[in-house]
Amino acid sequence: MTENNIILSKALAMLCLASIVVLTQGQITPSPPSNLPKNLATKLRTDPETLSQASTDYGHIVHVNASAVFEPTSVNDIIELIKYSNSIEKPFTIAARGQAHSVNGQAMAQNGVVVNMTHLGDFRNGSGIIVSDKYVDVGGEQIWIDVLHATLKRGLTPLSWTDYLYLSVGGTLSNAGIGGQTFRFGPQISNVLELDVVTGKGDLITCSSGKNSETFYAVLGGLGQYGIITRARIALGPAPSRVKWLRLLYTDFSAFSRDQEHLISLNGTNAADYVEGLILINKPPLDLTFFPESDQQRITSLVTEYGVVYTIELVKYYNPNSQEQVKKEVANLVKDLKFVPTFLFEKDVSYEEFLDRVHADELFLRSKGLWEVPHPWVNLFIPKSGILDFNEGVIKGIILKQNITVEVFLLYPMNRNK
Repeated sequence: MTENNIILSKALAMLCLASIVVLTQGQITPSPPSNLPKNLATKLRTDPETLSQASTDYGHIVHVNASAVFEPTSVNDIIELIKYSNSIEKPFTIAARGQAHSVNGQAMAQNGVVVNMTHLGDFRNGSGIIVSDKYVDVGGEQIWIDVLHATLKRGLTPLSWTDYLYLSVGGTLSNAGIGGQTFRFGPQISNVLELDVVTGKGDLITCSSGKNSETFYAVLGGLGQYGIITRARIALGPAPSRVKWLRLLYTDFSAFSRDQEHLISLNGTNAADYVEGLILINKPPLDLTFFPESDQQRITSLVTEYGVVYTIELVKYYNPNSQEQVKKEVANLVKDLKFVPTFLFEKDVSYEEFLDRVHADELFLRSKGLWEVPHPWVNLFIPKSGILDFNEGVIKGIILKQNITVEVFLLYPMNRNK
């Protein structure tokens, strides 16, 4: 079997960082921009509230003060801003800010200019999301939930998703875009057909795997260091309407990891559509909102007894006319899995409800003021050969033994060839 990678994510955060940074060429200086051409100067915001918003991000760990926020009304405005910076003796730092879902200040520019990419979407005149039969052209400032809504109207959908959809397209593509479908389709960057990119020189380049490919592969997953994504062409496939959404509980990590690896090795109609892992740590309050209220006490007892319980989240897509078939496929998927007997739980929800499931958590956190607190987060790729040691050394040896609070802990199994 292909060796798998597993991603670990930790903290009150969603998986993909969604902001990008562009450094202009030449010697970088903290001096704020001056003597900007009038057409650019009128689009600068320097009021305290705007600057304060641009001084932080989702992580709330790093705080950096910009000298101005630039609100472009066209891609050409971004081009002119970068070219102007490159033309002066002391260029200023430029950072593109989408939804600012970064955790370490990637969307900030100390004493420089932050480009408010979301403002660009106000001037797209309906051209921010254009759906065709096989792909969708999307402005880099657009958010994924809007892409989903636009494509579903045509019965289509992107194939690879992050867990949280209120992120900018340019932001996730500048990172990777990892989620529970990555084992099948690769991360979001593996499903991009073409890009428009404004480079650090201020050039607008259209690129793909066969055209300007060096720029294409540098920008995808390039952490914003090679340009600002202003348009992405993303592959589409037929959209299902319903989802069988299962969670299976394990007390044996070896069985849990073997079953994850087995599930992502399957192909064809019998394959799962989404596979993810979570852990439940014996430190109240446990988040058991997925499970039936009548079963929550026995799940709590299981976690109390073992200290940590591992969960496989398994999804199978279907359409209403294939309900009997999907029941057989789900039964076939789980029949040989080694979860704790009777600890299998299932929901039946719409495709959109499943993909947008984290939004409800976000609204709850905002209502409690928890969106504005620090959100430390780490993503690790761990080879199959080391995952058992990782469980013993980190999950049990550090988190459980030292009684560390972990709000979100995700384990994604991945095929290396994706």
